[in-house]
Amino acid sequence: MKELATLLLKSLSATPDNVVVEERTEQNKIYLSTKVDTADKGKIIGKDGCIIKAVRTVLNAAATNQGKKVTLKLED
Repeated sequence: MKELATLLLKSLSATPDNVVVEERTEQNKIYLSTKVDTADKGKIIGKDGCIIKAVRTVLNAAATNQGKKVTLKLED
């Protein structure tokens, strides 16, 4: 899941080297914490949060295939 999130976020970012994704797993839940460059935050979030919602939707679809749930949080 971490690899998929990293791939999606790096493709959206102008500075992909600054994208950091940390993964923590508890039972059937996967928690992803993401840090991006300050200049890229607006691109990642998108207008009304539509881009980050789409990324979360893709991650949830992939997690459902594995019988898990995923949470993506964008850190400051």
